[in-house]
Amino acid sequence: MLVAFALTPMGVEEVVADYIAEAVKIVRESGLPNRSDSMYTMIEGEWDEVMGVIKRATEAVALKAPRVQVSIKVDVWPNMPDPLNSKIALLEERISQTGGDGPGPVTDGI
Repeated sequence: MLVAFALTPMGVEEVVADYIAEAVKIVRESGLPNRSDSMYTMIEGEWDEVMGVIKRATEAVALKAPRVQVSIKVDVWPNMPDPLNSKIALLEERISQTGGDGPGPVTDGI
């Protein structure tokens, strides 16, 4: 299972890196495959372990911010090994097969 989530501290200044840093540290220390970018953090694992990490990360932000919004997107693909990397590899393969001129924009339905 692959989960993308975003934590948004509410009622704080515009730059939130100080609020999010501890959350990302918790994800990285979880031992689960993960990747963070400018908008989301992705974690690969089983339901209970992934949701436990998201809960701890949310609680860390809640210690500093008066309110936290959590957005979660889950991809349950039981037969996809290593979805954190395999989905991107599959996309890159398709792009190279079409020469980058595929039928239209790439959507999240990978």
